[in-house]
Amino acid sequence: MGSRQVTSWQGKNITVAGLGVSGISAARALAGLGAVVTVVDGGDGEGHRARAAELGELGISVRLADAETLPEGTELVVTSPGWKPDSLLFAAAAAAGVDVVGDVEIAWQLRGENAAPWLAITGTNGKTTTTQMLVSILKAAGLRTAAVGNIGTPIIDVVLGEQQYDVLAVELSSYQLHWAPSLRVHSGAVLNLAPDHLDWHGSMEAYAADKGRIYEGNTVACVYNVADPATEKLVENADVEEGCRAIGFTLGAPGPSMLGVVDGILVDRAFVENRQKNAQELAEVKDVNPPAPHNIANALAAAALARAFGVEPRAVRDGLRDFRPDAHRVAHVDEVGGVTYVDDSKATNTHAAEASLAAFEPVVWIAGGLAKGATFDELVQKSAKRMRGAVLIGADRALIAEALARHAPEVPVVDLDRTDTGAMLAAVREAAALAEPGDTVLLAPACASMDMFANYNKRGDAFADAVRELAAESAADTV
Repeated sequence: MGSRQVTSWQGKNITVAGLGVSGISAARALAGLGAVVTVVDGGDGEGHRARAAELGELGISVRLADAETLPEGTELVVTSPGWKPDSLLFAAAAAAGVDVVGDVEIAWQLRGENAAPWLAITGTNGKTTTTQMLVSILKAAGLRTAAVGNIGTPIIDVVLGEQQYDVLAVELSSYQLHWAPSLRVHSGAVLNLAPDHLDWHGSMEAYAADKGRIYEGNTVACVYNVADPATEKLVENADVEEGCRAIGFTLGAPGPSMLGVVDGILVDRAFVENRQKNAQELAEVKDVNPPAPHNIANALAAAALARAFGVEPRAVRDGLRDFRPDAHRVAHVDEVGGVTYVDDSKATNTHAAEASLAAFEPVVWIAGGLAKGATFDELVQKSAKRMRGAVLIGADRALIAEALARHAPEVPVVDLDRTDTGAMLAAVREAAALAEPGDTVLLAPACASMDMFANYNKRGDAFADAVRELAAESAADTV
């Protein structure tokens, strides 16, 4: 990927905050470039000690059970994404006049002269799916590409690796953007903005501002969501390269410089000649898997970034047809007794759950978990007319029950007060009792999973297992 200027790292004292995947990647890379690296981490478990020993063999110092003290002589701190800006380590760095950056910033600085351009994606929801769609489209165009950043291989490893790429699809979280001040991508997209991670950022304004960093210095296109004016506002406030264009995506008919949907067709009125009058057909709605409204929006955003890079329409269609979503993202599990069961365990906040609920009607909604400070009134108000019933699980289910009582008192609610291993099966059985043929039982929790499950994947697996048990019981009853 071109020659690199490594002399600036030689002998530089760098502290890496965090002994996770990105921290280890940064530590290894910087040590390999001649830096004197110390890793600090608050943990001291068996896994931490094993990783510390591995790094020690590379000449990297590791301080465990100490995430607050800045090592003496530190010239730069490289942080893992999740560390909060108000961490004591960073306060000590600021007092010492030491900059703090993230692994994405380091990767950006390590790019060679002929490095692959970055097409970057952020947003409250849909980042991973959109990034994977983009990769599928780019590959259909015959381009060498990979999904990196907040997904896949650590981005520093990709930048320093031997594999050559034509373009990278980069998923970026608000955390990563916060710590990447010099990032300037080819084209970037903000899919949507909704309250999330406010405990980390401190306010919605700060959260939005960090998301908006993805547009800074864009050279070709800033892709925004027409249905979410806050994303367009971020474009308006961005300092971009001369000639960079604002490109909208919409589920309706697109205006000039937009992508949208007309009569079941995804069309482009941005990257065509005479966009005032012309539109280019890209794909059909049925080419999007699944063709839920929020996922069609994801497809349009991916298509916009691909088109900004010069990808032909046929590759957009072929890439969307080839794409298969990850598990637990609006995944069809089974149909039992005329009722469809859908797993969207990845809907861990209210914005994602609202999008999921909008894709089905009537719905028996399984929801609940850790609310992370969220409120549910707006979600229930917007979705109440779609609900046949609701089954609530998890630590903060009372918050959802209260919102349902206020805004959808006619919707029957089952409050499931149990957290044992059979709780999900009980929830599925309660949902099945509320559902009628033609309905959808939808797991879209609007909450994090860690009160009952290790992660959202385990929660989704439990749901799928419960549906399969229900199907087996139903089949046995008909024999």
